[in-house]
Amino acid sequence: MPFPGFERRRIATDDGIEIHVLVGGRGPPLLMLHGHPQTHAMWHEVAAALAARFTLVLADLRGYGDSSKPRGEPGHANYSKRVMARDMLRAMQALGHPRFDVLAHDRGARVAHRLALDHAGAVRRLVLLDIAPTLAMYEQTNEEFARAYWHWFFLIQPAPLPERLILADPAAYVRDMLGRSGAGLAPFAPHALAEYARALALPGTAHGICEDYRAAAGIDLEHDRADRAAGRRLEAPLLVLWGALGVVHRCFRPLAEWQRVAADVRGEPLACGHYIAEEAPDALLARALPFLAQAREPV
Repeated sequence: MPFPGFERRRIATDDGIEIHVLVGGRGPPLLMLHGHPQTHAMWHEVAAALAARFTLVLADLRGYGDSSKPRGEPGHANYSKRVMARDMLRAMQALGHPRFDVLAHDRGARVAHRLALDHAGAVRRLVLLDIAPTLAMYEQTNEEFARAYWHWFFLIQPAPLPERLILADPAAYVRDMLGRSGAGLAPFAPHALAEYARALALPGTAHGICEDYRAAAGIDLEHDRADRAAGRRLEAPLLVLWGALGVVHRCFRPLAEWQRVAADVRGEPLACGHYIAEEAPDALLARALPFLAQAREPV
């Protein structure tokens, strides 16, 4: 993937997991987290513009890309968003960034949500792309959502059924998942598609992805319900953006749902589908850059 000037690193975390990152740019630190079934490569359309203003850390989540892919534990606890968030905190600390901004999409946005809740002092500002809170989405699941987000219910099936089916043709799985967005495969660069397929075919990736979703349907909901019962809310300023042509816009009220769990929220739909960074990179930059630039602290 073309990320000129970026350095590739592998950073060990507390439990022996290694997180693969690309680091580049200059300025305040900005952690960027990808979604499913992708890797850090999804940011290729916006990385250059952001690197002109920020030190970017493009990370592969645990279980994805070139990061470690441990076997799932009973109850899927080692793929909880709490653990995956801690991976990212440790990686940023190892790079010398105790406080940073976050830009995250899809699965990475769920990790970012937990990161900002559990480690509020570390996250300055937060941009989340095309999700509503996990608990809200599960509690409000209806037939339309279940049909559109069928993979949520496929990937949580007990191992090894979904893993075996994915590995029968990883490249086809990538094309089918991405191609269901409103614009089809047109927004995705061939080299990006090839990178997503390469990563999915690596040993352990299919299992890691399934464990991420299994945790989201179990232990993550327990953590979210405990937060709700305790009245815990996100305190970091939050910008939420979602695709006006996507399922989240059609089935939920994203801004209202985030206002239920966060103290300082703004957001809007963009004229695209789910994969905002590749479908509408200019619109994403036009909204995210001014928000991230507000009240910038010295670093």
